[in-house]
Amino acid sequence: MKKISIDLKVNLNIPVVPLKEIIALPQIFLPVLVGRESSLKAVEEAYAGGINVFLVLQKNANIEDPKAEDLHKNGTICKISQMLKMPDGKIRMLVEGIKQAVISNVRTKDGKMYADLSVPLIPFENKKKFTVLSSQITNLFNEYSNLNPFLPKEFIQTITSEVDHLKRLYLMLSGLDINAEDRQKVLDEVSMESKFLIMATLIQEKIERTKIEQEIDDKVQDTMQKSQRQFIIQEQIRALQNELGDDFEASPDLAKIFDAIKKSGMPPAVHEKALEEMDKLKKTPSMSPEFGVSRNYLEWISSVPWTTHTDDNLNVNNVQEVLDNDHYGLEKAKERILEYIAVLSLVKEINGQILCLVGPPGVGKTSLGKSIAHALGRKFVRISLGGVRDEADIRGHRRTYIGSMPGKIIQSMKKAGVVNPVILLDEIDKMSNDFRGDPASAMLEVLDPEQNNAFNDHYLEVDYDLSKVLFITTANVLHQIPLPLQDRMEIIQLNGYTDYDKIEIAKRHIIPKQIIEHGLSSFNISFNDDSIRKVIREYTSEAGVRSLERQIAAICRKIAKEIVSKKPDLSIVKNETNSDVVKAKKNTSKKILKTEILVDNESVEKYLKVPQFRDSQEEHEDMIGAANGLAWTSTGGDTLTVEVSIVPGIEKLTLTGQLGDVMKESVVAAVTYIRSHATQLGVSESFYKGKEIHVHVPEGAIPKDGPSAGITMAVAVVSAAAKIPVRWDVAMTGEITLRGKILAIGGLTEKLIAAKRANIKTIIIPKDNVKDLSEISSKVTDGLEIIPVSYLTEAVPYIFRKG
Repeated sequence: MKKISIDLKVNLNIPVVPLKEIIALPQIFLPVLVGRESSLKAVEEAYAGGINVFLVLQKNANIEDPKAEDLHKNGTICKISQMLKMPDGKIRMLVEGIKQAVISNVRTKDGKMYADLSVPLIPFENKKKFTVLSSQITNLFNEYSNLNPFLPKEFIQTITSEVDHLKRLYLMLSGLDINAEDRQKVLDEVSMESKFLIMATLIQEKIERTKIEQEIDDKVQDTMQKSQRQFIIQEQIRALQNELGDDFEASPDLAKIFDAIKKSGMPPAVHEKALEEMDKLKKTPSMSPEFGVSRNYLEWISSVPWTTHTDDNLNVNNVQEVLDNDHYGLEKAKERILEYIAVLSLVKEINGQILCLVGPPGVGKTSLGKSIAHALGRKFVRISLGGVRDEADIRGHRRTYIGSMPGKIIQSMKKAGVVNPVILLDEIDKMSNDFRGDPASAMLEVLDPEQNNAFNDHYLEVDYDLSKVLFITTANVLHQIPLPLQDRMEIIQLNGYTDYDKIEIAKRHIIPKQIIEHGLSSFNISFNDDSIRKVIREYTSEAGVRSLERQIAAICRKIAKEIVSKKPDLSIVKNETNSDVVKAKKNTSKKILKTEILVDNESVEKYLKVPQFRDSQEEHEDMIGAANGLAWTSTGGDTLTVEVSIVPGIEKLTLTGQLGDVMKESVVAAVTYIRSHATQLGVSESFYKGKEIHVHVPEGAIPKDGPSAGITMAVAVVSAAAKIPVRWDVAMTGEITLRGKILAIGGLTEKLIAAKRANIKTIIIPKDNVKDLSEISSKVTDGLEIIPVSYLTEAVPYIFRKG
């Protein structure tokens, strides 16, 4: 490292002003705006005392309160020539650079920064070499100035006439369009030769960069001029076309769109509108934004099907075979679909058929829609409505909006390519609304048989016939579908599956599918009924079969891992009978081994580990103050335990367990009924006096509500008040009135399935629901003792354990 020669030691405290993005150079005037409080004090003190200041560049411009380590060592001692205070408190000053200096020591006093400085000598090491270098730098700067016409000619002349090499260097450095850090590199050098070498490098880099920028600018200008020429030529061609009457010869794209319009088979009114839009498009300059809008509109209106259709396969026996092969159970839904096919085969056309499949997740609603399309030989399109809250998603956007496009209905018709597809509107109960509109109301026009033959999409702005479409909607819960929409649909309830149904579905569909997907087709893998039943009862809790499929997939993965890890030298081959076998690669005797894997109960526990839904012993014991209810949820039926404790305290009723308003009302009604009929129920008339009645429904984090828990809560209160245990194998459902009458409920099938899954044999239901039993499969009711009651007193003999 070169040693710096010193000609002066400055021992005085010189005020320091740190600079952020500018640098002061010796022998150069520089305007500076000062705003920091410490710098303002330093400048005012220096100007008042007639002393110089030291301007030095910060290493990081983002630091608001720099310390000594945040400053560069080299800076410039400057004289304040002028100073002006601004209205906002800042100071604008003009400084003249005196000498370059190096910081020796920095101290802070009274919020101001002072420094001791060393002024270095800047030697000429090789004067002959330096003279050549100085001349070369001057030539480089002249070349740079020729590329940058913004540099004043007077400034260039000043640099050329300057005889002081160092001042000429700093003048060129001040005129060079570079950042402060690059200028600092020149200031940091300790000799004239090194300063000029750095300067030569900076000028050369700037010249190259300027040339590249100018080259890019020239290309951009050429492109713009070319586009303008093309625009003028296109206008001339369009004028000539209008004279000659030949509109599309020079524009193949427009000719293609026009040809699509002619072949689309549009109705006359739509065809006329398309031709009007086409005529407007021809007269619109291609550079205009309206050109793209009109072109997209014509592409959409010509690509949507207007007459193309598929022929229906109306063979009822074929449809039934397809539905039976694809789905087990769902008899009610299949029967309604077959009725539709039968009528369609007689009258050839039925308009406005809207089916709504309502049921818990995983019971096959979406796949049933696919099977219907497959059986009819129609195109199938699925639209997911979950989370849709913008009316434009259904009816489309106005063409005045940027990025406008048709709604989901028209998009689906284009995707189908025919006028009579099967469109599945999935999760119609999950639509919501906000300030952008109500999509459920927009859906009324789609699903109303009296309106959908003239459906108007905001983007197309023409009537479109949806009457030939077979719409199928799905929902988990019916009450979340707006009533006007329900009125336009035929509701088909899909109930949850029984254990027997799930076993059959697993054997016929799930297991073969998972074996193929996990690459196990070449192995003889089988599940017995007991193992499937164990997975259903101990590892799943659902109305459908999605969790069952996931658990079977997990078992298949474990089997695949065992096969690969335990027999890494085995490969699958075919024997002469084309059966799947396993052969050892390194087996010199070529012995053929056949792999057979049976999944039994032990295998299920081995692969799936600890059961997740094993029944506890407490649930199989008669308990005081606890009654089993039956609930219906969006995922199917479930059992619901209501617990009641009556303890000394303030006379009040406490409800816990995230109960909704309806269930709270049921508790209050049940307690009032018991108080008014205490003697008849075998309860002390003063059971509530000086007591706190606490009603709790476990699993408190889960919100619960519904109008069918009244009888359960009343029984739990009677049990707690009379100290009589409730039978664990009895479950009940029904709302209660102040007169003790048990009102009808919904979701009876799902509730019976839930009771059967919980090994509950006796079910108490409202007498008004007896009519529903005829529609429930015998697979659900077999083994259950169903007791209909009209009043709570009728249920008492079946609920409480005798003796």
